[in-house]
Parts: sequence; structure tokens; C-alpha cells
Amino acid sequence: MSRVNLVEKLALFSSHWDPKVIADYNDNDVMVVKFQGEYPYHFHADTDDFFLVLEGEMVMDIEGEPSETVRAGELYIVPKGVTHRPRAENECKVLLIEPKGEPNSGSGDPATAAPKPRI
Repeated sequence: MSRVNLVEKLALFSSHWDPKVIADYNDNDVMVVKFQGEYPYHFHADTDDFFLVLEGEMVMDIEGEPSETVRAGELYIVPKGVTHRPRAENECKVLLIEPKGEPNSGSGDPATAAPKPRI
């Protein structure tokens, strides 16, 4: 058991769309990530996608639906099987929770299913 300081963890890297594991929760990875630009549309067949915006704001595009802006202090959960794309005009810092081994893209591509780095 130990405390995790999110500000300190986020200061350790500058890359975008590159989640870093900061803790384990049951069989899930708790991660921090920085967004800027847009991620490709994708879906996760077997799990919901959890986003908690820590700083800045992101836009969640859901295929066939109006886009939604998610601001600091708000969370957004994309149900499994729903095609979506997060994006951010300016850098946005986000906490993610997802099952260990879940690819970022949801595609099952072995390159994206590789273990995410721990910081």
C-alpha cells in the first residue's frame, strides 16, 4: 500500500496517447495519460472505457452521436462495443482504468496489447 501523487506521476513524461500505469486495482490498470490531437475511432468489445479528466478538457466523439466536452473533474464512461474517439485541442491530463492487457485501440492488435509501462 502506498500513496500515488498524480501531479508527480504526470510530470515524469511529456508524450501524448502513451498511458502509464501508476497502480493496480483488482485486475485493472490505473493509468495516467496526456491527450493532445485526436485518437483514432475504435471500440472495446468486452469492456467499458473509463476516462476521468484531471486537467484541461477533452472531447469525446461517439459514432452517430453529438460530441461531448468533458472538463476537469468530470468523468466519461464509454459502454463496451461503442465506437468512440477521444480528442483534445490543447493538452489534457486524464486518469484511465481498464482491465490489464486491454489494447488502447480495442483492436486486439498485439502491438497495442503490450503491457503498458509503469511509472
